[in-house]
Formats: sequence, C-alpha cells, structure tokens
Amino acid sequence: MSSSTPASNSTAWTASPAAGGTPAASVSPGRRIWQRFKQQRLGYWSMVIFVTLFVVSLFAEVLANDRPLIVRYQDHYYFPIFNNYSELTFGGDFPAKTNYLDPYIRSRIESGSNFAIYPPNHYRYDTVDYFAAKPYPAPPTASNWLGTDQFGRDVLSRMLYGFRLSVLMALALTVVGVVFGTLIGAVQGFYGGRTDLLGQRLIEVWSSMPDLYLLIIFASIFEPSLTLLFILLSMFGWLTVSDYVRAEFLRNRSLDYVKAARTMGLSNWQIIWRHVLPNSLTPVITLLPFRMSASILSLTSLDFLGLGVPPPTPSLGELLQEGKNNLDAWWISISAFSVLVITMLLLTFMGDALRNALDMRARGSATESKS
Repeated sequence: MSSSTPASNSTAWTASPAAGGTPAASVSPGRRIWQRFKQQRLGYWSMVIFVTLFVVSLFAEVLANDRPLIVRYQDHYYFPIFNNYSELTFGGDFPAKTNYLDPYIRSRIESGSNFAIYPPNHYRYDTVDYFAAKPYPAPPTASNWLGTDQFGRDVLSRMLYGFRLSVLMALALTVVGVVFGTLIGAVQGFYGGRTDLLGQRLIEVWSSMPDLYLLIIFASIFEPSLTLLFILLSMFGWLTVSDYVRAEFLRNRSLDYVKAARTMGLSNWQIIWRHVLPNSLTPVITLLPFRMSASILSLTSLDFLGLGVPPPTPSLGELLQEGKNNLDAWWISISAFSVLVITMLLLTFMGDALRNALDMRARGSATESKS
C-alpha cells in the first residue's frame, strides 16, 4: 500500500493543473500572459478584428482599384494592376494611359472571347469617375457603396487606403517613440542623481513647447509630406514612454539582483540590457495600444485641420474635413466617424485586456479569491 502512494501522488500532480496534464511550472511566462489575455474575451476579439481589418487593408490595391486584375484581349493576357497599358493596346484611339472606366474601353475588353477580372471595388482612392450618372458628391449606389466625395472619388476606397495609412503611421510612430523613450528613461532612471535631474529639466522644457504651433510653423515653411509629418510627430511621441521607463528603473535599480550583478563585475550597460530592462517593460507593453490610438488621433486631427498629409493622400481626417465642408453629404461624415470610433474602441479594449493580463496585483487577488 505504501509503495503505491507516491505513484498515485505523482500522477495527480502531473494531471491536476488546468486539466491539461501539464504542470503549471512548465508553462513559460509569455505563454501564461497569452492565456490570461485570451481570457479577456472583449480584448482578445478586439485584437482579432483589428488585425483582420489591418491585413485586409494591406491588400487595398487588390480590393479597390480602377484597373482590372487580369485582362484577356485577343488571346493575350495583360495585368493592368502591375503595368500601365495605353489605349492602343485595347483598340483605343490615343497612346494615353488606359481609363478602364471608359465605356468604350470596357466594351472592347469584354466583347467576344475577351474578358476582364476586376477588383470588388472598381475605384482607387484617387479615381475620379468622369462617367458618373449623378453629380457629386453622390449618395451610396451599387457602384459606389459609400457614395462619392465632392471631387467624385469613391468614399469606401479612400477610407480603406486611409485606414491603412493611419495604422502604418501609428505603428511607425509607436515603435520610434517606444525605442527613443525607453532609451532616455533607462539612462535617467538607472544613473539617477544629476543625470536624472538634468534630463527631467530638459524634458519639462521640451514638453512645454506647443507642438501644434510648431506644426503650423513648419507647414508654412516646408512643403507638407509624410516624412515631415512623421518627424514632427516623433519629436513628442516618446515623452510618456520615458516617464514610465524612468519610474520603473528608479524602482528596480536598488533591488538585490542588480546589486548581485554589480558584484559579479558586469558593466552598467550589461546590467541595464540583461537585467533591469526586461523587468521594466511591463508598463511599456501595456501602453502600446494606447500609444497607437493616440497617434491615430493626432494624425486625424492634423489632417482635419489641413496640416497633415498632402492631397490627394487619403486619410480619415481628410474625410472628416470633407464631411464638414459638405454637411448635406451625410455619408462622408458618418463613414469616416464610424471607422475612427471603431478603431479607437478596438485599440482601447486591447489595451485594457493587455493591462489586466500583465497586472500582478489583479492576478494575486484572483489567486487569493480562488483559494
């Protein structure tokens, strides 16, 4: 009897944790965080929806374009989405670039054994339909699912391309802000003393500068471009991250494992990179979705004020501005505002779920309540 007891205890120990037969100690910290994140159903499905929308927007040229994907004309195959062909190729009269919305050209490439495969939406973000049946801005129709703007451009296409631009810009701004803010906050928090004092005074002076006025000044001096806008927004996007990292480094630099690393003869940068930084990134990770939402809002606000991306670059702020200028074209404002609100909600739900998954106090209280 006594010899069988250890075996039964051992079997119970391997099968008891979480009904999977795997002991909790064998699960990596990253996997445990992912499991806790998946338990936050609202945040998890928000991430799934947001990633799906972003991946779909990456294929905007295939989904919304005024060029066919494939054309078979007189036993030859053409790929207008990748190459420019003149009208002469398809029986036109001029050596100009083919306008595939021209009824004559469409009749040529769709007659007899010829055929063309079009994207689901036949308009690109800058396409002006000169053959539209209604004056623009026109309400939603079967060909323009969300209507057209004041210049005759398809609202759905501009929204799809604008959403992709906003997310890509927000991702780039978030990465640059996190890297730069983490570096500055780590140096301030680890060394402390005069380094921290001088750094804080410089940051206070820099953060007090009116960034909107600077953008107006630079926009009046230089030609607006995505590069200039990215540089100007990056100049202020790291301030919040540096504050969080500085606070974590000030708290962790006096702990025992840092003292042990110094005793072993490791350099300051080795201690920062190998020991303090990995234990100070929790607030930075939880801040990422909120930084992205803040970047999207900043870009949208500047575009709405006319200080953002140069025309005809599509953006959510530019659509909101067009909706303001054309109050009778309700479909423009509603479409742009709905996409912006949904994007902000998805990122906020993701940030809340990520914060709950990484919150040590919440996990501790949950463990105590279960026990």
